Amino acid sequence: MTLPLSPVFGPQTARDLDREVLLTDGLGGFSMSSLAGAPTRSYSGLAVSHQPPVDRRVMFITPLETLDVAGRTATLHAFEVAPGTLEGDGLHTLESVVLQGLLPLRTQVAHGVRVQRRAFMPRHAGTLVLLYDVDAREEVTLTLGGLFTDRDMHAVCPQAPTLTFSVQGPHATIQGTHTLQMHVHAPGGTVTALFPAPYTQRLHYRQEAARGEADTDRALGATLFQVTLPAGGGRVALVVDGLEEGALDPWGAWEAEVSRRSGLVRTAQATTGLRDEDTAHLTLAADAYLVRRASVDSVSVIAGYPWFADWGRDSMIALSGLLLTTGRFTEARGLLETFLRYAQRGLVPNNFYDDGSGAGYNTVDGSLWLFQAFERYVHASGDEAFARAHLPALRAILQHHVDGTDFGIGVDARDGLLRAGAPRVQLTWMDVRIEDWVVTPRHGKPVEINALWIGALAVEGRLSARLGEAAQFGTALTRAQASFAAFWNADAGFPYDVLHDDGTADAAIRPNALLALALPDTPATAEQLDAALRVAETHLLTPLGLRTLSPEDAAYRGAYGGHRLVRDAAYHQGTVWPWPLGAYVTLLLRRGDVVRARWALAGLRAHLWEAGVGGVSEVFAGTTLAPGGCPFQAWSVAEVLRAHVAVSRH
Repeated sequence: MTLPLSPVFGPQTARDLDREVLLTDGLGGFSMSSLAGAPTRSYSGLAVSHQPPVDRRVMFITPLETLDVAGRTATLHAFEVAPGTLEGDGLHTLESVVLQGLLPLRTQVAHGVRVQRRAFMPRHAGTLVLLYDVDAREEVTLTLGGLFTDRDMHAVCPQAPTLTFSVQGPHATIQGTHTLQMHVHAPGGTVTALFPAPYTQRLHYRQEAARGEADTDRALGATLFQVTLPAGGGRVALVVDGLEEGALDPWGAWEAEVSRRSGLVRTAQATTGLRDEDTAHLTLAADAYLVRRASVDSVSVIAGYPWFADWGRDSMIALSGLLLTTGRFTEARGLLETFLRYAQRGLVPNNFYDDGSGAGYNTVDGSLWLFQAFERYVHASGDEAFARAHLPALRAILQHHVDGTDFGIGVDARDGLLRAGAPRVQLTWMDVRIEDWVVTPRHGKPVEINALWIGALAVEGRLSARLGEAAQFGTALTRAQASFAAFWNADAGFPYDVLHDDGTADAAIRPNALLALALPDTPATAEQLDAALRVAETHLLTPLGLRTLSPEDAAYRGAYGGHRLVRDAAYHQGTVWPWPLGAYVTLLLRRGDVVRARWALAGLRAHLWEAGVGGVSEVFAGTTLAPGGCPFQAWSVAEVLRAHVAVSRH
């Protein structure tokens, strides 16, 4: 099959350095730059390597590419050395960029020579490949090198790194604390090794400046190879990192990756019954977040690129969209098995430690979202053997919550609702803490946590019935459902966000109420659902997601950007998040309003090509809707895909 194409980004749009493109290798390594190829973050890198899957280092920031045609030269690269000051001709020679199956094809023209460059990362190879197709009427020379460093991706180098270069024939080795290998293939051409003369190059990262982070880096520049092609041009491949010379056929690897991606789309089409391009693009976008974690020997989910690791809560929320909608049931099963295997005292991991020593468990909702993901998996796959094997583990989780477990998590014997909270520990998805300042304190009984608790109890009952067993928590379910009525704020026509231990309640208007009401077992009348939707549409709804707090609240912060403290203070205090929009769409479909549900997703479908190209951003500013956070976020993509499929099926 033919992979779906993105819109064609012409010269003006492609030169917009705020659009970014991402490639991933399924191990935690990635490649990321602006659409035009210029690095704009400390995280930008042609190849960001990994100690699977999240200890990631930058060694190769960007390639240096120079054309020589009969003594006339032009560079194909570009990067900023100071705000607004560019080095290289790359933006001027850029003609277009288009993504085929979310793999970028960049076309540049200089001195009558057309160069098309494809980039991809073969799955699970720890390798990046650049394929150049050169169309020239006369002999042409392509000089290849790069800007190199040796640092953690979260940092910059105030001084140039110490690296050793070795070039022999078509092979180069760059040695620092890690080793980077490069191989050039040029069938029909001649490859000449150059003697590297490394020089210090200053770099400015505009995205880091906008985030109030260190934005000046220093790297080593070096030219390594000269490739001479005869009149008519030819093909050149640059293979970076990971494999011994000759171990990978770059053009064969390209065909294999195109075939793999085509298979992903076909499987999603068979699963959903949909053949539209939005489903295809979102299916391929979902693939970027699935990685193999060696420490637990299983699939895991990277929460967002470029800086997030893998997280339990994000994995459980994203599972339906990333894995079930796309028909990747084996991986969904593996993900669920991993988290159940590492459950302790009724809690599944919030995150795994990269050294393999264990996991962190500071989350109240990760375990509860797992019940939703588990039942959806069993329903989608029909895997009753899996349900039978793990029902005892699910019951053990529920019992720990009834008895009480870590971080103050436990059922209140007075009403059967679930409370949670411990000093200086945030347990829900609104989890920002700045030193001793808990920005969104939600200790007590949060509304979505109790809807998830009711849902978990109900899932146990349905699975038990499906397997011919007696439910063990029916009384707890009945009591919690009856007590949930305490969350309804009749004056506001909207649920309270938190019921506090002292009998007071937080009436802040937040999207957590919609997360709660969208779950299938939450007790609410049709009138309450309609009222809650009206309030959410007045206070929270935007074309790109839901605000985390009403603009009428005194604590509302509509700007998102600048220094980390400023960003964190706004993170859940008005900033827009796309992923809760999935709950809003679910509620609209439950009320039979397909037209509004389809309209609600229109802005995010357009956004696919506006920031992280082919992805969905983590957040947007509450007032201006400017994109922020990670430009590629797992649960944003997952919930947009899940909701899009649900709407399309109505």
